[in-house]
Amino acid sequence: MKSTHSLIQIGTIGALIISLFTSGPVFADPFRTTNPKTIDPSTEEAFTSIFQLGDYLKAQSQLQKAAKNEPLAFALLTGIDYLNQDWKSFEQNAERTLTVAQNLVKTDPLRGNLYVAVGHFLQGAYSVSIEDPITGTPKALIKLQQVLKYLDEAEKVAPNDPEFSLIKGYMDVMLAINLPFSDARQSIDRLEKNASPSYLVHRGIALAYRDLNQLDKALEYTERALNLTPRNPEIHYLKAQILNLQAQKNPALFITAAQSYQTALQLSEQLPKGLVAQIFSEHCSNQTRIDNQPRTCNVLRDQIIQLPGVWGPKTKDLPKL
Repeated sequence: MKSTHSLIQIGTIGALIISLFTSGPVFADPFRTTNPKTIDPSTEEAFTSIFQLGDYLKAQSQLQKAAKNEPLAFALLTGIDYLNQDWKSFEQNAERTLTVAQNLVKTDPLRGNLYVAVGHFLQGAYSVSIEDPITGTPKALIKLQQVLKYLDEAEKVAPNDPEFSLIKGYMDVMLAINLPFSDARQSIDRLEKNASPSYLVHRGIALAYRDLNQLDKALEYTERALNLTPRNPEIHYLKAQILNLQAQKNPALFITAAQSYQTALQLSEQLPKGLVAQIFSEHCSNQTRIDNQPRTCNVLRDQIIQLPGVWGPKTKDLPKL
């Protein structure tokens, strides 16, 4: 399994893009409070299920009903595919994101070009996920050139649009953290200034500060996200991760981290099974730091992975610590 940081970064971007919500009589737009775009209502409902509630199980059902001409719907599906490690479905939905977006360019050049960029991004993510670095990385770099090209086209239409700013902001921050000589602070500022909805902005900034090892700021923005989305288990998981990192210098925080891991796992059945296994494994390791009891955390994690189906088990059916 890939590292939890990769899961959250690519999974969130794939599902955000794969990333409050305002209701309307027929269509709803989770990004804009003024001049809303026409976005399929089932897609909006799935967006809310994933990013406000962390309910991927419900979102997948909603996305089956989504309009076939909405690229965001297919991008959200790739996020679920990524967390489920379903690479065949990921590849198909990445291709659908790109194709549908290309058809949208004539009628909505902002969202069309934006999701053409997203489609290329997802195809690049597919290459680096299933191929060895020597083969996958060059393909991803070629795709990155296409991503930047179509983001530029979208930016020409509406540089301060909230949906554009959110998706580009997540990508900019991710690249700034991972590329040398990049200014992550500038990317974070842009994300905070123009993007929407706020709960995803806070989440993205928290992830950035976590990876920059600025843990106090990471926790601050995680708390902001939690205030807006208190029922989302992924945000409780993010808080647990940050507290666990802080506990390396302040061991009392291992206990606080355990509480957040437990809260995240209370809704395990609505999360992809692989993500539940990862959360549980980290919770297990964290608990070992608290009581110094030996545990085979990898074995317990694999017990979850080997369960039938793609969704997490009920909390009562998780292995005992």
